[in-house]
Amino acid sequence: MKRAIVTGGGRGIGLAVAIALCEAGYEVIATGVDAAEVTAMPQVKGLSGRVLDVRDNDAITALFNGLESLDALVNCAGLIRRGGAEYEIETFADVIDINLNGMMRTCNAAKPLLAKTGGAIVNTASMLSFFGGPTVPAYTASKGGVAQLTKALAVAWASEGIRINAVAPGWIATELTRPLVEDSARAEPILSRTPMRRWGTPQDVAGPVVFLCSDAARFVTGIILPVDGGYASA
Repeated sequence: MKRAIVTGGGRGIGLAVAIALCEAGYEVIATGVDAAEVTAMPQVKGLSGRVLDVRDNDAITALFNGLESLDALVNCAGLIRRGGAEYEIETFADVIDINLNGMMRTCNAAKPLLAKTGGAIVNTASMLSFFGGPTVPAYTASKGGVAQLTKALAVAWASEGIRINAVAPGWIATELTRPLVEDSARAEPILSRTPMRRWGTPQDVAGPVVFLCSDAARFVTGIILPVDGGYASA
């Protein structure tokens, strides 16, 4: 059985990805930010939870060193601070450390295992990898960095048989976006800009991630795949 780790797998897109990988036959370790998040994970065959702070390099090393094999790493752990808070340098640095540095930590830790299996990494970028987010400069900078890191590692590690891609979700209905989803005045401009005229779901993102992890994508590496209902093309 193939094995995958999904960071940030306790809720939202990460949880949907973890469940979809289980349904595709993987044994999945989904990491959550704390014990409460891990405990709240649903009972799904093949799914287990683990607390992990992606700022803690020792904890990351211990997690990956405890595995005999690994076929896929999906990086979904992330943070956003709204309301202009990211203009405060301490908050800016914390968001970058989780969203970008944390991703590099897990990629580095997974590399030896993935090289043995010819495995894959899928990172979570964003539509803000392409657009500016005026109220969330750290999130925007981190997601731009995720896109470029994905490309850099894809080129660097291709010779070792590791494929590295990213998905760039658009407007997805999660707990994080619930205030927008439920506010018709704020939602209307988003939906009118989206050619498919609806909010995405976490499951809409999970499908492309499973594809990018699979042998069906064996000649695909270094791409940033928008999953946005056409938003970036409108």
